[in-house]
Amino acid sequence: MSGPRLVLASASPRRLAVLRQLGLDASVSPADVDEALLAAERPEAHVERLALEKATRVRSREPDALVLAGDTVVVRDGEVLGKPRDAAEAEAMLLSLAGRAHEVVSGLALAWGEGTASGVARADVRFRPFELEAARAYVSTGEPMDKAGAYGIQGLGAALVEEVAGDYYSIVGLPVALLVTLLGRAGWRYDFGRLRPAR
Repeated sequence: MSGPRLVLASASPRRLAVLRQLGLDASVSPADVDEALLAAERPEAHVERLALEKATRVRSREPDALVLAGDTVVVRDGEVLGKPRDAAEAEAMLLSLAGRAHEVVSGLALAWGEGTASGVARADVRFRPFELEAARAYVSTGEPMDKAGAYGIQGLGAALVEEVAGDYYSIVGLPVALLVTLLGRAGWRYDFGRLRPAR
């Protein structure tokens, strides 16, 4: 039996790059969902809910596929930082993270047939100290504008990072260990470059 047809319910080139790094091919079919934080919603519940909403929305139009979706937020002092609305907000986010630690929380979900599986991974990140000039220079590259917390650790933003503890791939937006676990719940085993039936 060949592996499932995998669909990534995300326009994120970073998530697609991680899948390709794992040797997995996926077609891309972004889901359009409202990413607003609900009242009193915890970051973990928020990212898992959005990942599930994205996965099930795309499954409705790709019923024969195994649909993967994710959502990632940066959490500073209990406050969720999503994607910046403009350059000024990106600079402010970056300066609020400079020289200190924050948490990155990623939700991941799979949807197939009538089933779903989801979970959450996290990591702690510490930024080196920097001033407005560095934040402004980084924002001027455009890289921060579509990323939670206004930075990408796998790109130019790596130069801001001093230390990481936890799942690096949860910072990128596709926690690999969690993905392997969820694939198992969906009945598939990751076999280093391909998916095989778990039994």
